[in-house]
Amino acid sequence: MPAQPRQDDRPTSRGTALRVGVSPARAKSRAWGRLTELRGADLPARPLDARALAALAANPGCRRRALLDGAGVDKTALAESLGSPSGFGQSQFAFMRGNAFEAKVKADGGAELLRLTHGTLGGGPEPVPGEAAVPDLSAAGPEGRAARTALALREATGTGGWTLLDHPMLALDVAGTPAFLEPDAVVVHPDGGWTVVEIKSFPMIDGSADAAKVGGAARQSAVYALALEQVAARMDPAPPVRHHVLLVCPKDFSNLPTASAVDVRKQLSVTRRQLARLTRVEDIAAELPEGTTFDVRRPAAELTAAVESVPATYAPECLAACELAFHCRARARQEGEVTSLGRAIRGELGGLTSIGDVLAAARGETGDPDDPAVATLRRAAGLRREALAGVGTPGSEATLHDALAEEGQPCR
Repeated sequence: MPAQPRQDDRPTSRGTALRVGVSPARAKSRAWGRLTELRGADLPARPLDARALAALAANPGCRRRALLDGAGVDKTALAESLGSPSGFGQSQFAFMRGNAFEAKVKADGGAELLRLTHGTLGGGPEPVPGEAAVPDLSAAGPEGRAARTALALREATGTGGWTLLDHPMLALDVAGTPAFLEPDAVVVHPDGGWTVVEIKSFPMIDGSADAAKVGGAARQSAVYALALEQVAARMDPAPPVRHHVLLVCPKDFSNLPTASAVDVRKQLSVTRRQLARLTRVEDIAAELPEGTTFDVRRPAAELTAAVESVPATYAPECLAACELAFHCRARARQEGEVTSLGRAIRGELGGLTSIGDVLAAARGETGDPDDPAVATLRRAAGLRREALAGVGTPGSEATLHDALAEEGQPCR
């Protein structure tokens, strides 16, 4: 009689690293151990924050960032060790100014913040200074603070009063790895609704602020709202999480706070969908060669090999969101990847994945003539040849004008 397979060796249909007979706690411990080895056993984990999650959700196909963030690798130190230091960050002056402005907004038990919340979003009677609840959220470790926050939210909902949670801790599962997030504040309205509050130090002039900065704040707030929805889902009945977050900024050129409601429904939908698409971190780690480590104290050559063993999806937008962007850009250019030109261009080129393929198709050396991308490239190459051949030739401008008009392009 053939030997029966041991219980631990039987295949499963879950599509994860878990096997039958291995408890979830043991499997989780193994996964954490593997991620600790990748980071460096004696190095502290760099926690995921909402800014990093928003950037990760904007580029869910980048397995490199997903793994490094999941393992808690300090990407700033890693970029420096690779010889491609990141070129962005907040200055110490801006950091101190932001902290001072936040303290001003939350002074006197959050009276001004609650006044702005009521005036912008409503949700109950006008708050009376000194009567709003401000629960103590201190606890041991991020897990303890997240549990204490969930309890405070439960207690505040249904009391019929205003409650301000100052720097609560929210937990969000990202590709199998827990991320602990700390919004500036969460307000519980007398009607039971919850609102995320984001306090920024950039000015709001004549009721509007820089669109790029507001967009970044909206993406960051959407991550907080998503984590808050998970807390609400564990309550019966689930309280409503407002899809309009409160953005508080200095008014005009003063230090006085003003507020605006920012609709984050679009950002929330995109973030939810993109985070769901992320490959589980332990699955990515399982594909790495034995002995791979991202310990920033290792030699640059070894770190480069380790980083390159994980596929990346570079796009120009990474320059404003990822510490490894300069390294990935250099590699993308070196390999001639069309992603270095931008996602929009990459989408238009279809199956042409390298700049070499694009140029060969434009010259008519390769490619299917019936492919719309190939046909467009060849037509563009023809227009370029006509333009260059006709420089300084009488009638060349009219010829180019006619060629552009034939293609339906605007002529200037």
